[in-house]
Amino acid sequence: MSVYAIGDIQGCLDELLQLLEKIEFDPEVDQLWFTGDLVNRGPKSLETLQFVRSLGDSAVTVLGNHDLHLMALAEGDKRYTNRFDTLLPILESAERAELLHWLRHRPMLHHDEELGYTLIHAGLPPQWSLKEAQQHAHELESMLQSSDYQTFLSQMYGNEPAKWDDNLEGIERLRFITNCFSRLRFCSDDGVLNLKSKGKPGSQPEGFIPWFRVAERASRSECILFGHWSTLDIRSEESVYALDTGCLWGGKMSALQIDCNPPRWHQINCGESLAPW
Repeated sequence: MSVYAIGDIQGCLDELLQLLEKIEFDPEVDQLWFTGDLVNRGPKSLETLQFVRSLGDSAVTVLGNHDLHLMALAEGDKRYTNRFDTLLPILESAERAELLHWLRHRPMLHHDEELGYTLIHAGLPPQWSLKEAQQHAHELESMLQSSDYQTFLSQMYGNEPAKWDDNLEGIERLRFITNCFSRLRFCSDDGVLNLKSKGKPGSQPEGFIPWFRVAERASRSECILFGHWSTLDIRSEESVYALDTGCLWGGKMSALQIDCNPPRWHQINCGESLAPW
């Protein structure tokens, strides 16, 4: 059995299938871990959801910001622009309810004790240990799978609060947890989030650094796999592995085989698709 962690797909199903052919993926014995953002921007968001769902237990996917936004749009959120036209086939599909139900029941964090890897979409604030991150992921998952998930989705947007406090409650607590797992790139040494900066390390304002470079990060001893940050390109440092290598932007689609030591990279080139925004 081989286990491969794969960066953001964002509707680029053809490229995903090419990558799976290259690694000779066998759903009978192998497993795929996806960093989330299965949908949006690329040409085949509906087909990507259908394909990953069809893999059953052969695939694990955590939720990303675009997956959460799809859920919000489906519940009537008004933050819609032509940037989300690629989501319309899902929203208009006869399988809409089934696909969204399946997506809503995906985890925010996946940890495999035997392999020693943790999968998330974006980042972790420096205050959280792995155990705490697992607890907070469960809080958010429980809300998304509850009967009140529509209310949460209507209130999840916003950049505040910007710093973790164990005493946070209600929507502010859940919003902070959501922002870390699905949007985080930069933060300060003491854990203040900067959710506006999206470029490469070095482009951020003074006082902020990539979340994984915080010296006192409580999760520093963990091996963490994440996506979300295509301008990082292929990167492994501080026991973290960045897997979104910008296929959508004409970069590469990457898989990291994690059942071997050292882990092994596999990539395919992607044709130019969109200009980054």
